[in-house]
Amino acid sequence: MAVSDLANKWLRRLPTWPVYVGGVFPAAFYFYWAINNQLGVDPLQVLERQLGKWGLQLLILGLLVTPLRKFAGISLLKFRRAFGLLAFFYISLHLLTWVVLDKQFFWAEILRDLTKRPYIILGMLGFALLIPLAITSNLVSLRRLGAKSWNRLHKLVYPAIFLGAVHYLLVVKVWESEPMIYLGLVLSLLILRLPLVNRRKTRRVAA
Repeated sequence: MAVSDLANKWLRRLPTWPVYVGGVFPAAFYFYWAINNQLGVDPLQVLERQLGKWGLQLLILGLLVTPLRKFAGISLLKFRRAFGLLAFFYISLHLLTWVVLDKQFFWAEILRDLTKRPYIILGMLGFALLIPLAITSNLVSLRRLGAKSWNRLHKLVYPAIFLGAVHYLLVVKVWESEPMIYLGLVLSLLILRLPLVNRRKTRRVAA
C-alpha cells in the first residue's frame, strides 16, 4: 500500500471535531501566558503577533490542501473548512486584541491608524475579505448560492491571504526571514493556482 493510501485511510477515520478542539488550545495558552506575564517584556505585542501568525498559518494550511492532494495524493479536503474557520477565529482574536487591549477602544486613535498605517490598512482589507467566507462556510450557504457561485466567492481567500502575508511583513518593520518565508510560500501557492501552471503540471503528470 502506498504511503498516500495509508495516510488517506487514517485521515478518513479521523473526525473533524478534534481539529476544532485542538485548534483553540494555542489561543488559550497564549492568553494564559499573557495574563501571567510569561510572554516577555511586551506581552501584548507578542500576543497580537502570535494570534495573527496562527491565523496566517491556518490560511496557508487551507491553501495547501489542493496541491497536497494533486501532487502527493494525500487528501485533507474534509478538514479545509475547519482550517478556514479556525483561521478566521485567530484573525478575529488578533483584531480584538488590538482594539480592546492595545487601543482600549480609543476610536479616534484607531481610525487614525486605519488611515495612516499601511500595514493596518492591508490587514483590515484582508480581514474584510474573510468575513463573507466565514459566514458562508456551511452547507446551507452552499445550497443557496450554488456550487459555482460559492466557489467563486471563496476565491476571495487568495487576495485575503496575500494581504495577510504582506501585513505580517510590514508589521515586523525589519527584514526578518520568517515573514519573508511566509510571503514566499503564499506566493508559491497562489502561482500554483494559475491556469497556465495547472495545465503544465497536468501534462507532466499525464506524461
